[in-house]
Amino acid sequence: MFISMFGAVESGVIYAIMALGVYLTFRVLDFPDLTVDGSFVTGASVAALSIVNGVPPILATLFALLAGFLAGCITGLLHTKGKVNALLSGILMMTALYSINLRILGQPTLSMLHETTIFKQLGSFWSVTGIDNALNSLLVVFGLDRLPSTWAILIVMAVVTVIIKLVTDFYLKTEVGLALRAIGDNKRMIRSLSANTDNLTIVGVGLSNGLVALSGALIGQLGGFADVNMGIGMIVIGLASVIIGEALFGTKTIARATLAVIGGAIIYRIIVTLALRVDFLETGDMKFITAAIVIIALVAPKVLQVQREKKRRIQKRKQLGGDSHA
Repeated sequence: MFISMFGAVESGVIYAIMALGVYLTFRVLDFPDLTVDGSFVTGASVAALSIVNGVPPILATLFALLAGFLAGCITGLLHTKGKVNALLSGILMMTALYSINLRILGQPTLSMLHETTIFKQLGSFWSVTGIDNALNSLLVVFGLDRLPSTWAILIVMAVVTVIIKLVTDFYLKTEVGLALRAIGDNKRMIRSLSANTDNLTIVGVGLSNGLVALSGALIGQLGGFADVNMGIGMIVIGLASVIIGEALFGTKTIARATLAVIGGAIIYRIIVTLALRVDFLETGDMKFITAAIVIIALVAPKVLQVQREKKRRIQKRKQLGGDSHA
């Protein structure tokens, strides 16, 4: 059980980078961007092809981020300059990226199992630190016998994700970031202040898909392969992370909202892992589980809000009744 939860948190920290990208478009820009399903695979594909051809893993991962950024910028251009509906521009780019990703890979699946990935390099460096032995010895004291082979991925990716979160927080508080937030709230108002909303939207969607592609590149290297279909339903996973995080942790400030997204991504992976341990559910039910989680996350807060309002009305009526008797 512990190993399953450990794996869920480990992958959740990496998926949190993708969720931060989804947060930028859906919450900050109010842009329903479906490019995510394609740009996630683009990141994995570019990283895999680069690594197979001898490019250093860190550089390959940066190439993946750049490829995702360019894909997002094209989506933004379709919407702003081409005057294509936001939802439709994302669908068109997602569809085009399927063929582009297949071209990049040259085949449906490209393996990296025998290549040096960023996590293999990390493992080689991490093994000499002795941190794994120290942490596993601590867990043995608590009676755990099945222990993780390495803590390197979890700890390092948690640090990387937090750094990306802090950079995102800082960016959204700059003049450009404030303008992006204003576009999501009221595009007409920010346009009346002579701000170039088209360029800001293009950059915002580009940054979002850059983060998504970065997450795809890391997930691909973690699993040891890039597959042309690995991005299907990724936008729903991103939305689930955002919605769950917002429902549990709130969104009063930007810093709290981005932290909520990271927490939501981790909790989502834990929920999925627990759900798959139920006897009648199988791995093939993953998409159904994801949809169910999103539905519950969307409906539950509204149901609770209605119940709270009913209680307030009842209490108000009692107070009014007591005052009239007095």
